[in-house]
Amino acid sequence: METLCQEIEKEYRTLDKALGALAPDEWDRVTPFGNWSIREEIGHIAYYDNKATLAVTDPKGFRAHLEELLATCKDPEDMFERSIAPARNLDPGALMDLWKKERTVMVQALKSLDPGTKHPWYGPPMTAPSFATARLMETWAHGQDILDTLGIERTPTPGLEHIALLGVKTFGWAYVNRRMAKPTDKVYVELTGPPNETWTFGDDAWPNRVTGTALDFCLVITQRRHVDNTGLRVEGETAKEWMAIAQAFAGPPSTGPKV
Repeated sequence: METLCQEIEKEYRTLDKALGALAPDEWDRVTPFGNWSIREEIGHIAYYDNKATLAVTDPKGFRAHLEELLATCKDPEDMFERSIAPARNLDPGALMDLWKKERTVMVQALKSLDPGTKHPWYGPPMTAPSFATARLMETWAHGQDILDTLGIERTPTPGLEHIALLGVKTFGWAYVNRRMAKPTDKVYVELTGPPNETWTFGDDAWPNRVTGTALDFCLVITQRRHVDNTGLRVEGETAKEWMAIAQAFAGPPSTGPKV
């Protein structure tokens, strides 16, 4: 848990540096993700950091929140709107203060968790390491939107291994979430991560394969890049189908950017 939290904090520092250089009006620049502004992206992360703390410290309170959300939200867009709307009324300094407060409380809560305990979330319940990895993944993915908007090229970090593992673990979720039958074939994944390490998932004898850089794989499973716009090599029908629908995050089915 300590290592995972350290990786989350690395992403915070990357974003703090980028955001600290912005003029106030630049916070309203539109990102590639759903036409959200930079301001809304940060508001979204802060909102779910708050709900993550609730989920791991007060599961009953989180379930009550989830029940209220399901009862009152008209559709997924309404749910997302609730996460970003408050940020529109905050100036950048106040928004950053809010986010830093929420993320600090969340990280401290995550560090104290028993790795074997499962916690509720908007999708299936997750063990503490998977829960922390999900927060790492979401911070990284929305951070990618912001850095893309600002034209900043990020340096891959060892934390990508955790995000890649989450992508592999959510293979079945991508199908269940779409009410599709989960394939019986399995997919071997072999990735090159920093600093030029090789990370493998599965059996290299499996004919369905995804190989390439960890960065490209993580961009696809977080739906920040279309697989055809990466250097990934995808072999086998099941692997191709998975890379077209891969979704390492909770929420309604989505397919990410087009080619």
